[in-house]
Amino acid sequence: MNANLTWQEADSERTARWQSEAAAPLPTELRLIDDTLPAAEAWRLAQAGISLLWRGDWQNARHLLQAMSRRADKQQSRPGKAPATALEAFRQHRATQATRAQTLARLLIEVDATHAIQARRAQDVKQACLEAYGPVEAGYVVSLRELLGVVSAHEWRKKGVQVAALGEIIHAHYGVFSPLRGEYLDLIAKAPLPGKSTAFDIGTGSGVIAALLAKRGIAQIIATDMAPRALACAADNLQRLGLTNQVELLQADLFPPGQAKLIVCNPPWLPETPTSPVEAAVYDPDSRMLRGFLAGLPAHLAPGGEAWLIISDIAELLGLRTRDELLGWIQDAGLRVVNRLDTRPQHPKAMDANDPLHAARSREVTSLWRLANAS
Repeated sequence: MNANLTWQEADSERTARWQSEAAAPLPTELRLIDDTLPAAEAWRLAQAGISLLWRGDWQNARHLLQAMSRRADKQQSRPGKAPATALEAFRQHRATQATRAQTLARLLIEVDATHAIQARRAQDVKQACLEAYGPVEAGYVVSLRELLGVVSAHEWRKKGVQVAALGEIIHAHYGVFSPLRGEYLDLIAKAPLPGKSTAFDIGTGSGVIAALLAKRGIAQIIATDMAPRALACAADNLQRLGLTNQVELLQADLFPPGQAKLIVCNPPWLPETPTSPVEAAVYDPDSRMLRGFLAGLPAHLAPGGEAWLIISDIAELLGLRTRDELLGWIQDAGLRVVNRLDTRPQHPKAMDANDPLHAARSREVTSLWRLANAS
């Protein structure tokens, strides 16, 4: 977000760029704070909509954010009216999480033009910020919560995620969805291929699906994405895995030109509006990508080809979309269902009875829909 934040400090006016990946509005009221402010007071001010620019020890800033987080969690755990439906539970949970995130994001930190923090015991965040934000011409003010997310993403990028279906490690960049849920990749690894000549990977993200298709022996793959971060991430992974001769990357909204024997897409599963760049891999407003993918398939499927739609039924279980709607979009596109492969998620939230959405998550099924032209 390109805007400048101005405040008074030490009898002078200070200005810095406002940095927010979630496009949070420019703070309207700002207060300078340091180690002497109790956590209870910081939490009260943040709840009142006042942004807090930290001027103390770096480690104490982290401790303050942790203390504020505990207060937010305690507030969320207070008993209230039980939701009557899964959809109501989802809406309530999302609203609560949004309020929590907005309040905690009001603890701010200043970063200079070299991506350094000028504070006692400051952590070296230069490489993490360079990966997330790129080179900058001037300093900026950012939510401490976002900055710690940037640092965490940097550590995950270095470590990577072991993908069992691929037998390799995938390194996700900041703002790119990490393939932590391996069940859908297992489906791609075992589904019968309609041929090995060409494939399109729509919405490639980290490039993991394109890499898996290449490992399965498909000769030529075109992987598309709209996000420059995703394309850069996929390029890094494919180069490291030695697959650049098989996979071409292209910035495109859904399909590349031409046709392919196999077209694969793992669109966002929930028809809701994302609140941050990485959420765009989870939330798809009005199922735009899903409906666009299905509608565009007939023009891009080669004769005898198949499309693989990888999607969970969590939206159906939450009441955000019906199975009849999905089947209707498939039929309206002139497609037929060849077969469907199903699996159950293994992620921790599916097993957590204390999760607000446990009733839906415990019943979730992830499917690979094999689709073909009806005529």
